[in-house]
This record gives sequence, structure tokens and C-alpha cells, in this order.
Amino acid sequence: MIPTPAVRALVGALTSDELPAYVYDLTPLRAHAAAVRAALPARVELHYAAKANPEPAVLAALRGSVDGYEVSSGGELAHVARSVPGASLAFGGPGKTPAEIAAAIRLGVHRWHLESEQELHLLADAAAAAPGAAIDVLLRVNPPVTSGALDGAPLAMGGRPTPFGLDPAGAERCLRLLAGPLGRQLRLRGFHAHLASGLDADGQLAVAEQVVDRSARLAARHGIALEEVNVGGGMAVDYADPDARFDWTAFGTGLEKLLERHPTLTLRLEPGRSLTAYCGWYATEVLDVKQSHGGDFAVVRGGTHHLRTPATRGHDQPFTVLPVDHWPHPWPRPVVTTGRATLAGQLCTPKDVLARRAPAAGLRAGDRVLFALAGAYAWNISHHEFLMHPRPGFHFLDADADGAAATAPA
Repeated sequence: MIPTPAVRALVGALTSDELPAYVYDLTPLRAHAAAVRAALPARVELHYAAKANPEPAVLAALRGSVDGYEVSSGGELAHVARSVPGASLAFGGPGKTPAEIAAAIRLGVHRWHLESEQELHLLADAAAAAPGAAIDVLLRVNPPVTSGALDGAPLAMGGRPTPFGLDPAGAERCLRLLAGPLGRQLRLRGFHAHLASGLDADGQLAVAEQVVDRSARLAARHGIALEEVNVGGGMAVDYADPDARFDWTAFGTGLEKLLERHPTLTLRLEPGRSLTAYCGWYATEVLDVKQSHGGDFAVVRGGTHHLRTPATRGHDQPFTVLPVDHWPHPWPRPVVTTGRATLAGQLCTPKDVLARRAPAAGLRAGDRVLFALAGAYAWNISHHEFLMHPRPGFHFLDADADGAAATAPA
């Protein structure tokens, strides 16, 4: 994955003290989101999972292509409501507090993903205290899936023991409650099932088909007119091969065939990483290169306290080197001599590694490094305060705004 000339130019113009920095290129983000939307059938709604990257500029750039935003906490709820006023919001995630539920009702959240029988009661009580509130709910279910369906998924949230959603027996109990007095406060729209993250188009489609089939049978048993099934997100992003993208066209074609078997059903998707990962870069500088037991180590400004993704997922973050020929010091310039280097950060832990033994022939102290796929689950999931290094800068490139590069405070 090659950085655009605009990204290269911006990073090249930054001083050393302005690094590390996040650079988000909003023009390709808009183009990618529009292509995803165009690949999906009309009866598929596209919501963005704000947890992947909640930067206000990113949220705003997606607004023309998504139908709304999924939030998973009271903090995300307030932030997204401020960043994209009037946008459609869906509230998911486990462990919703009474205060969060009340705040979401006040903000007019239009769709709720209920994780448990307890949440069902909490929401019904809050709805009773807010007469006239439109409370549409999806029960998040954790159905069994065919053996092997989730194989290969780097992260599985369902199809096994998990804190997420309702097992089949729990879903049955909640449906009986909704058929009684609670149904006067809450309107059941259907079911939600986000079972895995990191599946390719064929794997995602196979899981979606099972979820829709089980949802239809569950609704039929209870005499419910099934209106909506949310099959979540988790479309694969390949950090080992950044140019290998999720096949949205094939996925959309498969969903079209699935919907033909359910002519009154609306499907909803909630991708996060697969929408925004490609628009973000983490730019830094090599501070030192040294040899240890036959291996080269390049120590860069920043590290996993800014970009935690490779440490949590156990992968190498792909990168591009921007050579800097100027060397201002009188002593020899440290350089990679083995052709490969481990790129490590400034933290006092061996886990502060962004890439291990990666091809890096000729990498020198003072060169700049642009880590790709930093547009999702990067800064916002990192442990910022460990060792109290300076926070990175934030820059937003937008060709639709006359090529302007906006800078946000850290």
C-alpha cells in the first residue's frame, strides 16, 4: 500500500518535533465508502461502527455513504451526536448503564441492540418514564453456527461461550416478555448477531446466511413478522497484504440472493475497520539503529502507546520508508546492515514492537517511516499515558476542500 503524494508531502514537511503524527486522507476514504455502498443491495443498510475510528472529520466524511452510526457507550453516543448532528444512531454493546440508556432516549436513538434480559427490563423502565419515545429494538443473539463457520476469524464474539448477546433460551424468554406488557414500551424489529471479525467475503456470507435463517425460524415460532436482521461487521483487513481488499462486490451479490429468499427483510451491516483502515497513516522517525545478537533494531519515535494494533493482534504493521538524506551530526549514521529490522518504539517493554524482522535494507537513523492501515483501531485503543511521551499530531487531507490539510489538537 503506497502513500499518496499528498501524504508524502505533508509528512516530509513536518519537523522532527512534529512527529509522530497521524495523517488521514479523507478523499480516498469517501471514494472507498461510496464504492462499498454501491456494491450493496438497496435493502441493505450500512452503519459505521464508530468504535473503529471516532475522529470527527472521519465521521463527517462517511456521512454521505452510510445510513447511520453504531455506538457502544454513552461517551461514543455523545461524541457522535456532536460530530454528525442529526445522524441516525444505533446503540449497542454490553453493560449499558441506566444513565446511558436515559441519555440515549433523550437524544432520540432510533435503534437499540439489547444484550440481555436485564437490559430489556432497564430499557422498558426508561421508556415508560419517557412517554412518546420511539424505542425500536433488536435482540442480540448468540446462535450456534455450523462447525468450522468461524474458522480463520482472528476474533470470534459468538457461536461459543461469550459475554455478548443471548443464547437461544435467553432469546426465547425475551421474546415471551416482549409479547406481554413490555411490548407496549418497546417495538421488536428483529435480531442482531455479530459473531466474528476478520472473515473474507465468502466467510461473511456463509455466517450471514446462517444468522438470517435462524432468525427467520425463531421469528416464525413466535408469530413475529421479521423486519430486520443485523449481521454486524468484521469484514477482513489483511495487514500482511494491504492491497488485498474485502470483496464487497461478491458480498453484495451474495446478499442480493439471500434477500430474494426473504422479500420483506431489511439487512443491516456495521463495518468499522474495513471502511476506515486504509485512509490512515502513522508517521514517525527512526531515532536509532542498533544491532543485538545478530539482529537489527530500529527505534522509532512513538510506538504501541500510539498504535497498539500490531501488539494486540500479533501482526506486523505494513510500512513505507521515506528516506531523509540530511544527517546533521558529525558521528557515523546508524544503519540497518542485515537487510531486515525490527521496528520498536520508545517504551520500556519488549512488547513495544510495530514490525518484526521486516525488510528494511538501508534504513537509517533520521529516515521517516509511514505505517499504513492506521485508520482504524489505532490511536483510540492505545494506552496513551504509559511513560507519558508526547501525543502525536493529527492531520486531515481533503482534496474536496481545495487540498487543504487541517490539523487537529492532540
